[in-house]
Amino acid sequence: MEAIFLVGLLCVLFNNGIEVDASHSEFQNFQSHNLTVPETQPYRTSYHFQPPKNWLNDPNGPMLYKGFYHLFYQYNPNGALFDAGMVWAHSVSHDLINWIHLNHALYPTEPFDIKSCWSGSVTILPGNKPAILYTGINANDTQVQNLAMPKNLSDPLLKEWIKFSQNPVITPPTGVAKDDFRDPTTAWVDAEGKWNVIVGSLINDRGMAILYQSEDFVNWRMYKDPLHSKEKTGMWECPDFFPVSINSTNGVDTSVMNPSVKHVMKASFNSHDYYIIGTYVPGVQKYIPDTDFTSTNTDLRYDYGKFYASKTFFDSIKNRRILWGWVNESDSSEDDVRKGWSGLQSFPRQIWLDRSGSQLVQWPVEEINKLHDKQVSIQNKKLDGGSVLEIPGITASQADAEIVFELPELEEAELLKSTPVDPQQMCTDANASVRGRLGPFGLLALATEDLTEQTAIFFRIFRHENTYIVLMCSDQSRSSIKENVDKTTYGAFVNIDPQNEKISLRSLIDHSIIESFGGEGRTCITSRVYPQLAVHKEAHLYVFNNGTQSITISRLKAWGMSKAQFNYEESCLNNEAHNGEGLSCFVGMFEK
Repeated sequence: MEAIFLVGLLCVLFNNGIEVDASHSEFQNFQSHNLTVPETQPYRTSYHFQPPKNWLNDPNGPMLYKGFYHLFYQYNPNGALFDAGMVWAHSVSHDLINWIHLNHALYPTEPFDIKSCWSGSVTILPGNKPAILYTGINANDTQVQNLAMPKNLSDPLLKEWIKFSQNPVITPPTGVAKDDFRDPTTAWVDAEGKWNVIVGSLINDRGMAILYQSEDFVNWRMYKDPLHSKEKTGMWECPDFFPVSINSTNGVDTSVMNPSVKHVMKASFNSHDYYIIGTYVPGVQKYIPDTDFTSTNTDLRYDYGKFYASKTFFDSIKNRRILWGWVNESDSSEDDVRKGWSGLQSFPRQIWLDRSGSQLVQWPVEEINKLHDKQVSIQNKKLDGGSVLEIPGITASQADAEIVFELPELEEAELLKSTPVDPQQMCTDANASVRGRLGPFGLLALATEDLTEQTAIFFRIFRHENTYIVLMCSDQSRSSIKENVDKTTYGAFVNIDPQNEKISLRSLIDHSIIESFGGEGRTCITSRVYPQLAVHKEAHLYVFNNGTQSITISRLKAWGMSKAQFNYEESCLNNEAHNGEGLSCFVGMFEK
């Protein structure tokens, strides 16, 4: 049966009154004003996505629709901590930088989601018709999968959604606990016209992606085997499954299946987002990974710091796949209540397959250039061992810094006597204050002038047999004089050969978050830090070399960052009422 006919059948079901209005007035609580970063809130970010208040977690259903980027996300409308009654909050953007907060899209209003609307995805059905599959927590605390559709497809903002009255469309199968069955992915359609979707689950400590198929996006049948599973991984949350091009950095649509792509399987477990790359055989619904999850520190991760429950989508205008991730707090719950908010979204990243085919590469989307303000450039500057060089003239509390290091003779690198080793433990044991030969060298971000507070993002180079190993660290041990915050140091290896490549680092700094990209995006580490002294104008940014060998800054570019704009739907609606501007208000805000 043709997919377009099946989608038509789905629309008939909705149009015949089999629907539940997703709106609920008590949740329409956004006020009308522009958002700024007050001096009394030094940890509010300037260009990372966050709501004006309360708890945020998983990004849900990011998509592009009629010229607008849409981001839904888990949100607690009642406080700064995670609780029952979670909703799908909803914001839109023309450029992934400046955002308008709309009224929430989904609320817990029906028996199938009365206790919460949890994570899920949006699939674009034929005819450019978005459909939400999301996890509802029903009255019995069972996790079930539900369907919702836009009320008005002609509305590019998709402000209203209709829940399918015959929800749930998928319930936990035999052998799966009622609280181990959630987070449906973006669906893909195969050559036979069947829709396929996976749901995260767990059976006997074996994490898995349970596969379901449908001919009409309403009636779903479980496939006889999971698409993939692995023991000792725990519950798979927020799985993601998508193709990546073998020969290009361009993204491809989720339903693309041909010899020119590999497939990525991502699962969130053990507080990290792990992924594998492999071959998908749709005819027999097999996924064959090149290397599988091992439940050790050798597993590939999107990010080796604070980054979880991520979601990708295909941007058909710019032919790219974009990644969002939830970055949670590292301070206490009491701090969150005092702040009145908790949680950020990562800066959106373009993601593609590295030319080696063995891992993914991530890089901030190009729209970030719109926020670049004053620029500082340095070239061919030698850094002797034990030296620190300030990057002057920019707003160091919100900055974008790119630096490329040139190394001396690599024979001076320290010997790594045995492998495997735990890179995070290596960074913890030998932090930025511990001198080596080639390293530590890198950036000191959100630092005081006397370096009492500092977050060090740095590299060390080691020799092992006939190869060289690059270690990347984010040392938070001196990030704040404040107590009762998590100051974990993160670390990972960077898959580059320093004999043939220079060592590069890019860091996005935004008041309480630092996203760092090593080796042109092959290794990413995100940190949350809460300096008490190095805030606003008292924050400094330095390049440092604490190794015994000199290194050279081949080139450095750093920018202060303008603030992104965050506004509310009501602001534009008020302008429309008074000035007749309509949608031009939304468009105009993004073009400023």
